[in-house]
Amino acid sequence: MRILLFSGKGGVGKTSLAAATGLHLSRLGYRTLIMSVDPAHSLADSFNLEGSLFHGSTGDPVSVSPNLSIHEVNIQVEIKRHWKEISLYLTTVLRTSGLSGVEAEELAILPGMEELSAMMYINQHRRSNEFDVIVLDCAPTAESLRFISMPTTLDWYMKHVFPWQRKVVKAIRPLANRMGPMEMPGESYFDNLQSLAGRVDGIAELLEDPQVTSVRLVTNAEKMVLKETQRAFVYFSLHGLTVDAILVNRVLPESVQDVWFAEWRASQAKVLQEIDEFFSPVEVRRIPLFMHEVIGMAGLTELASHLYREGEDPSLVTRTEAPYSFHKENGRNEVRVKLPFAVKGDVGLFKKDDELVVQIGTLRRHIGLPVSMAALSPGKARLENQLLTVEMKEN
Repeated sequence: MRILLFSGKGGVGKTSLAAATGLHLSRLGYRTLIMSVDPAHSLADSFNLEGSLFHGSTGDPVSVSPNLSIHEVNIQVEIKRHWKEISLYLTTVLRTSGLSGVEAEELAILPGMEELSAMMYINQHRRSNEFDVIVLDCAPTAESLRFISMPTTLDWYMKHVFPWQRKVVKAIRPLANRMGPMEMPGESYFDNLQSLAGRVDGIAELLEDPQVTSVRLVTNAEKMVLKETQRAFVYFSLHGLTVDAILVNRVLPESVQDVWFAEWRASQAKVLQEIDEFFSPVEVRRIPLFMHEVIGMAGLTELASHLYREGEDPSLVTRTEAPYSFHKENGRNEVRVKLPFAVKGDVGLFKKDDELVVQIGTLRRHIGLPVSMAALSPGKARLENQLLTVEMKEN
């Protein structure tokens, strides 16, 4: 199974490009699922589908053409299916604080529920072999980063926090329930949480495997959008995912020579040159600005014809360069992490248990160390040519 993850700044056209890619793959004979992980779903709108069936009400994949299904993850359906005990406890707590039933139910939807639900489906489809390719239409960049960091965050919580938290709550629950203003979570709450963790087990390895998952960053030829695309490239690399293409959408076509667009054309030409230089050797593709809105099967087919050559297979693995690696040379143990566009002053390092933690700004990446380095601590570090090299030494 292949996973193609489309991400980018809000409004750059990633949903249209994801939809066009899925449609193209289905016509090549692949059993394809396009899954929207954006809370503000527009996938069904991209296909110009109407009716509640196509707007997440079922919470299940819906067939839209031969070999092609779409799925808009519906968090209300997912809560009933997978988050029942957790949501019930949170709703009870919120009602105790004076909120009405409806308000409590709305606020009981925690950040990350939708992303974890999507990951459960990906794992389910991997095991059932129902689809050959899953195209993920992700939320804007910040939410996409939360999506990819969720498995490692949950894994860390389940290993380091969950066991003692469950024991502590179990020990104090009888007394706390008698004396406190609200009840402590019951065993069913923790059972539900453990079950959810089990359902996403292995998804981190799946996302970090370049033979399975590739990221396609969608951008526009604008300075502000390019800056966010660069940051996204760093963060995806930091989390171990492989970016194999930069898709520059809505480029002014050569046929537009009106003087009114002269400044736009000059600005786009400058940014396009920067994109080619910044992301090399990652492939950069340019998609023209259309004269009309890209919508429906006809519009998406036309878009796919500009995005891919006839018969081209977008699911092929074209880039497998590992974002980090471990080395031992001349008696020195080193961890090497690719950090394109990172600045020396932005990078922080520290060790936690058997993990090396790399921090850029507020984002952290936990890199599990091999047994030979697990007892070592980070020493000297250098950032040269987009490569962070950390020397690991004995305490």
